[in-house]
Amino acid sequence: MYNFDNLISRGTSFTLTALNDLNSKVIKELHTKSSTIAVKNLQMIQLQKAILTIGMFSLFESILQERLSCQDGFKEVKKRLIQSGKIELYNRFDDFYCAINVLKHGLGRSYDTLVSKSDPSPFRLKLPGENLFYEGDVSEISTLIEFDNKFVINCAEIIESVTKEIKTEHPVCNF
Repeated sequence: MYNFDNLISRGTSFTLTALNDLNSKVIKELHTKSSTIAVKNLQMIQLQKAILTIGMFSLFESILQERLSCQDGFKEVKKRLIQSGKIELYNRFDDFYCAINVLKHGLGRSYDTLVSKSDPSPFRLKLPGENLFYEGDVSEISTLIEFDNKFVINCAEIIESVTKEIKTEHPVCNF
């Protein structure tokens, strides 16, 4: 059986390295000539990061449901984190859970939850009335969450942390 948390870390590093290399090449190309294709390639790179984070969380949820024998893997994880007194990990996981929902669905309960939190999020959220994260950034695509490399890495790390905690509290769960 593979270790999902280890593969997520490896896969994230591999994918971000490839995307960063491509990003550097496209930016270098833009310094010598302007082209719509280059701008679209920069936007595609950003889109790939969003797809990566949504995909890793979706796969994590399906694995949780299978390994924990439950209908809602994230609900079960949250319950177990609270029961084991891991409130800080619960809060961090919930922030990223909401962020992924915002990336997938846009405005809604998860967005409202993040906007209403008094604690700063570990990522940037586009607040009501904001149009862009960075004026003039041609690579930006329309999302309510800024998903830079740090966000992608943090998503992988929260999956690793939650998996480690589940393994510690419930050693029979094989991830």
